[in-house]
Amino acid sequence: MDQFDVAVVGLGVVGSAAAYQAALKGAKTIGFEQFEFGHVRGASSDTSRIVRTSYGTPEYVKLAQDAYREWSNLEQRSGLQMLTITGGVVFFSPDATGINSANSASEFTKSLDANGLPYELLSPQEVKKRWPQFNLPQGVETVFTADSGIVHAGRSVAAFQNEARQEGAILRENTRVDKIIPVPDGVVIKTSKGQFRAAKVILAADAWINRLLKPLDAEIPLTVMQEQVTYFKPHDLAPFETTKFPVWIWGGKEWFYGFPSYGEPSIKAGRDIANNIMTPEQRTFAHSPQLLEQLTSFMEALIPAKGQPLRTVTCQYAITPDRQFIISPLEKYKNIIVGLGGGHIFKFAPAVGRILAELAIDGKTDSDISLFGIPRTPTSSKL
Repeated sequence: MDQFDVAVVGLGVVGSAAAYQAALKGAKTIGFEQFEFGHVRGASSDTSRIVRTSYGTPEYVKLAQDAYREWSNLEQRSGLQMLTITGGVVFFSPDATGINSANSASEFTKSLDANGLPYELLSPQEVKKRWPQFNLPQGVETVFTADSGIVHAGRSVAAFQNEARQEGAILRENTRVDKIIPVPDGVVIKTSKGQFRAAKVILAADAWINRLLKPLDAEIPLTVMQEQVTYFKPHDLAPFETTKFPVWIWGGKEWFYGFPSYGEPSIKAGRDIANNIMTPEQRTFAHSPQLLEQLTSFMEALIPAKGQPLRTVTCQYAITPDRQFIISPLEKYKNIIVGLGGGHIFKFAPAVGRILAELAIDGKTDSDISLFGIPRTPTSSKL
């Protein structure tokens, strides 16, 4: 039976980043992906994700700063551009609420102030003057951060995997992990293609993770849902280029987000946490017409020149009750380390991968992960 220092289960963005960082630290590393590389069944596919340091909790802001440095390191190593900086705005309507974000601009600015990061507070009139594409009602507060932008999703996952291989990691696709068995000197990993041993294992299996945790009496409360984003085709694309239009987030009774034109002649938008609940086995990969209608109506009000919808694609969220990350060893089995992202971890992935690798190899990390342990009491998360 082959022996490894670190095994990683699940090679989406979090697992791929962890395998890369573990291999970079010199560990003999193996990674397992139950589907083919680049598949669309999880939460790491498509082209674009928002990157930002603007969050409603200081710990997330600090982690985002670390992630920016790690993205830069990956760009230098791979020779590929990962980040496109566009600037970003977060809009807070007077009725902003919800489990997934802070409820006011002041909570964001406090977190940015705590980390010494610059920002601007803008009125609806100032937003309209700078970006006439937006149509904001009165009473909306806006936080602008110049360092926000876009990371290329598929390219970055592939880059993590390629760099991991360059450092000696073995990555296996179409290899389902069926069971994790703790043994005195590590773990045995039973897969659809044989058994392996490792001193430590990082579980980054997202919506499938409880299949592996249940036999260990360590299940995590998760809600799994199918999310969707829609691409729109403006009649005039020039005002929506990355040099002229920012990434944006809308905080209200529901939360929405969107992108400038990136990689194709369209703009992308979606609702966050639409509660289209289903298990991975129940997923249809067909979008909800009701959610599309809701998004189209919202976009008509916020960005009147959005154009017609071109296509809608789906992805999958697996979120904890408070939507915090989980970055922690299991309490009973310290050599089994969990990495879960709650549908908003992509921007943090290279830093979270490094932290998971440090926990696996060094047994500790200097990064503040006090918010991200197991278990926790559900609270309202200020992202």
